Amino acid sequence: MEKFSVKQLAKLAGLSVRTLHDYDAIALLQPMSRTGAGYRFYGREQILRLQQIMFYRELQFPLAEIAAILDGENFDMLQALENHKVMLLQKHARLETLLNTIDMTIEQLINKTEKMDYNEMYKGFSKEQIEAYEKEAKGKWGEQVIEDSKQKVMNMGKGNFEALQQETEDINTSLAAVMHMAAGSPEVQALVKRHYAMVSNYFDVTPQIYRGMAKMYVEDSRFSAYYERYKTGLAEFLSKGMLHYCEGLL
Repeated sequence: MEKFSVKQLAKLAGLSVRTLHDYDAIALLQPMSRTGAGYRFYGREQILRLQQIMFYRELQFPLAEIAAILDGENFDMLQALENHKVMLLQKHARLETLLNTIDMTIEQLINKTEKMDYNEMYKGFSKEQIEAYEKEAKGKWGEQVIEDSKQKVMNMGKGNFEALQQETEDINTSLAAVMHMAAGSPEVQALVKRHYAMVSNYFDVTPQIYRGMAKMYVEDSRFSAYYERYKTGLAEFLSKGMLHYCEGLL
């Protein structure tokens, strides 16, 4: 029958000789035989018992409890192995979750994709101005629409928000460059479609809401002034393009 010395078993199991000596001292794992000189030898039964000890240790069982389980009258090694499998699979799933959490945290730290502070949308405005804008918006579009919009922005990574701002800049610049074309032309409508998609990142846009926005761009001097910065007449031009786009949607 094959047998292993304490050094051989320690190497096989990836443990220290000292650990096996300690297990022997507390009667957790005693050798199959000892020589007259005190050398320990282990056989198949001891190897299987050591495997059980290591499984229970992996599952954070204290040594005293492991000894009580292994020496209990009702201990069934096959059932124990099935139990280990279930518990280790659960542990594996938990570790997978933790690893995913680590990966997401690393990505956020590298790419700076932390959640947005909604107030970042209003940098440069006073608290009173922000409150006035929100109150006005709730009156026009409804409180739920505005609250949903705030939640979307807060869940938006900072990197995504900055990319969205760049997309807005690109759309406005491109619209200013095609103002010589008809508002219903394919080139202009392609840009309006991008504008619609961009706005949809802030709140759920419907054709009715988008039509309301088109009118607001020319009727509200604050919005008109924003677009006139790109080119005189852009607010009215975009408004016409938006209304034409809505006809297609409706």
